[in-house]
Amino acid sequence: MQLIVKGDERMGARARYAARIGLVGLGGASLAACIPQGAGPRAVEPRYAAPAAQPGGPDQVREVAAPPPAWEARRVSAAARTIASTRYTVQPGDTLARIAERNGASARAIARANAMVSPFMVHPGQQLTIPGGRYHLVRGGETGIAIARAYGVPWQQVLAANALTDPYILRTGQRILIPGDPAPVTYASGGPSNAATRAARFSLNIEDIVTGGEPAVAANAQPARTQPTPTRPLASTAAVAAPPPVRGGFQWPATGNLLARFGKGQSGERNDGIKIALPMGTPVLAANDGVVIYAGSEVPALGGLVMLRHSNGLITVYGHASELLVQRGQTVKRGQAVAFSGDSGFAPRPQLHFEMRQGRDPIDPLTRLPQI
Repeated sequence: MQLIVKGDERMGARARYAARIGLVGLGGASLAACIPQGAGPRAVEPRYAAPAAQPGGPDQVREVAAPPPAWEARRVSAAARTIASTRYTVQPGDTLARIAERNGASARAIARANAMVSPFMVHPGQQLTIPGGRYHLVRGGETGIAIARAYGVPWQQVLAANALTDPYILRTGQRILIPGDPAPVTYASGGPSNAATRAARFSLNIEDIVTGGEPAVAANAQPARTQPTPTRPLASTAAVAAPPPVRGGFQWPATGNLLARFGKGQSGERNDGIKIALPMGTPVLAANDGVVIYAGSEVPALGGLVMLRHSNGLITVYGHASELLVQRGQTVKRGQAVAFSGDSGFAPRPQLHFEMRQGRDPIDPLTRLPQI
């Protein structure tokens, strides 16, 4: 298994960290806030930089060598077609898909505009409203994240405008409505934005990865088969297959003092999971059988991050890692180590940020984990 190594070895990093802060134990009072006022992201090295070792501390994240994320591998051209709202009379032989293709709109948008329900049948002479707007034609390998960045619109707004639902897989040839003003975005300098500047305005979060991180596939194509080891990386443009069945209940990903609970904290910030104090380099374990849908460090607040999808619709999230042991598309077993704990991202001390989500919605992990 090849690793991209940043900085010194993990045990050396742990020793330096202990010496730096005089680490004597992780017991004690819980933190009132998981992100202290004024804290910034710790240094996480670029994911795909050359693997030559460089001097560094425990905040750097080691990762399994893997292809870039799909939203980086398959860039999107902002070439949406803008159409005006109109009325259309259904012709003999028409289907909703053919009508959408003929008018340049999204079939879903037409169905919603006309209060149509599955199986979306039309009949000759029927009058349909064709909703106007900007429609992007999805091409193979494109992700929701990359599409949103190309147009300078948050992905969650695109998601809502198109009423996209789980499993959030785009299909090649699908048209999606791009909300907002089609005029070029300008900046204080007075110049129009380009693809690079639009992308730079965006930061990634967990919900974006859950709902917009998978690449578009052909209409009848099946996602790629998962692999039990990271020796055969999944292509960036291949969608992750369904996870294996879960085995029993979910287990704790690690054992340590609870630093922060789910929900709003005393300082007003919202925590979408729980935070567990751990010594640097503690193995972080998969809470149940699943498949890796993300492993990387592109979410600044959480640093080294692993996300697993499970067969019951749950997603588990493991953040602030110092080292990642898995890669996207890999199957994992309940209790398998997926990372080593750390203090990357906005973590003020070594800890694990752990989330559970039902689809895109965060839930309190303490309601699903064994009582201790």
